[in-house]
Amino acid sequence: MLRIGGKRLLGLGLARSAPSPVPAAAALVARGYHERVVDHYDKPRNVGAFDKNDPTVGTGLVGAPACGDVMKLQIKVDDKTGKIVDACFKTFGCGSAIASSSVATEWVKGKEMEEVLAIKNTEIAKHLSLPPVKLHCSMLAEDAIKAAVKDYEAKKAKLSGNSNAAPDEKAVEA
Repeated sequence: MLRIGGKRLLGLGLARSAPSPVPAAAALVARGYHERVVDHYDKPRNVGAFDKNDPTVGTGLVGAPACGDVMKLQIKVDDKTGKIVDACFKTFGCGSAIASSSVATEWVKGKEMEEVLAIKNTEIAKHLSLPPVKLHCSMLAEDAIKAAVKDYEAKKAKLSGNSNAAPDEKAVEA
């Protein structure tokens, strides 16, 4: 009896007909996700990867062990102007994590390093209207941006011969 009532609530009905072509986005909206989350989940912007060995590319790889979300965000910087000319991401995680990554890549394009470091997770969460239980997704996006900038700056310092920069990278290489 409970199973039948649950199916009626979900609109599954009792008839054994072909499944209705309801996209995943419709399921997300039904569960209370904001339309911006659904939009960035259905049509994520800037999915892909750059060559991590390219000196103009900074890579930030972050994860949340509690939920299993992993986010890789990369930025491509014009060395002459210091502006981010392109950004991309790959995310393994929930719709909110994918949407947060997508928004982050859109927001960093065309900005200078100082500007992107000022992007806060609260701004991403507010833009996407994330529920409190999904705030860690916007925190991952902020951390990924910072990690990508740090990686780019470490590569730049290494190329210029500055031995004081990037002590974390030296520890990894050792």
